[in-house]
Amino acid sequence: MTLTAAVGQAQALDGREAGLQATHHALNQLGTNVPSLGIVITSQHYDAKQVVGGVSSLLGNTPIVGFSTPAALTTKGQHINSVVVAVLSSDEIEVEAHWFSGYAQSGRETAARLMKIASAQPDASQSMLFFADGFNGDAEQLCLAISGDSIPLAGGLSSGDPHTGHSYQIAGTQTGSGSLAAALFKGNLRMGVGADHGWRPVGSQFRVTRSRGFWLRTLDGRPASETYSQLFGYPARDWGFPPLNYLVRLYPLGIDQGENLLVRSPLRVEADGSFRMNAAVRDGLDAYLMIGSPAVCQEAAQRAAQQALRALGDAKPVFALALVDIAWQMLFKAQPGAEINAIQDILGKDIPIAGGYTLGQIVPGKNEAPPRFLNQHIMVVAFGEPEDK
Repeated sequence: MTLTAAVGQAQALDGREAGLQATHHALNQLGTNVPSLGIVITSQHYDAKQVVGGVSSLLGNTPIVGFSTPAALTTKGQHINSVVVAVLSSDEIEVEAHWFSGYAQSGRETAARLMKIASAQPDASQSMLFFADGFNGDAEQLCLAISGDSIPLAGGLSSGDPHTGHSYQIAGTQTGSGSLAAALFKGNLRMGVGADHGWRPVGSQFRVTRSRGFWLRTLDGRPASETYSQLFGYPARDWGFPPLNYLVRLYPLGIDQGENLLVRSPLRVEADGSFRMNAAVRDGLDAYLMIGSPAVCQEAAQRAAQQALRALGDAKPVFALALVDIAWQMLFKAQPGAEINAIQDILGKDIPIAGGYTLGQIVPGKNEAPPRFLNQHIMVVAFGEPEDK
């Protein structure tokens, strides 16, 4: 049986009903095919256990992975306060869902457990998709601890309520925050990954003068909020409160690390004027203010889709997962879901798409380098079935 996919979306008063309806819509499109995996993308406003209860009531023992997001995405665009369920089906693949509750405590230990599971039954056709907490945990540490010659993998960091810093992840019937949920694929399936962004440096250069862990304290010797206050004209104290303390993600820093700038984005501005990041930025590095453009972002979405197609090789795309940085949702407020249209320009209108807004993306490394943790990108993961069976 060839690889097939379907996507369902629903809104309801409670999470169980929304999850049940979204799954029902997806299964109706799947027809008589038996689902091999369910990917659940849910608004953080729904109770995670209720959503899983609704989804699993129809999927039964089918492996499930998922994450929370401020808005889900499908071929129809952006969906607020919704649940989206994507189902993949093939009798030539096996899928296992795995739950790692200790991700927030140690990304390095979680990476070791991931690799142990992948190497337990070595198979050249293995690949992995995972979702981790975007507010808590060290994704960069996770990436550096994964061997570069390991199985192909891709991941995203779940987002949720910026006021509480709460998001959740889903694997099987287990849900919670501070965790990592992974799906391990074996068999006749190929995963092609592409990523790009639409932010460019505008000339303002700073020196990172004090950084502690995930908190970037000062730029050029002054609180980070004071530096942005001078650039944008709003008083420094205003950057510590809504809406500026979250809109700051629209203006990330490009860290000078040689040939290309490494984009690092604040989660929020703290009351003391420091930037709360989800990746450490070392003292002494040069950084540039970066500004995003909707037009350039649409071009970046097309490039990401093109990269994903190239990575599929001779496999035809059957389904695409779009993991988009939450800054894109802010940037495209006047034209929600525009990034999906850009992906469809490359993949076509007939390929099912599901996705959501994230706080970071993880893509395979190049030339056997470890995976890379990205901020501010759009990542397209295309799933296809190789012709040579």
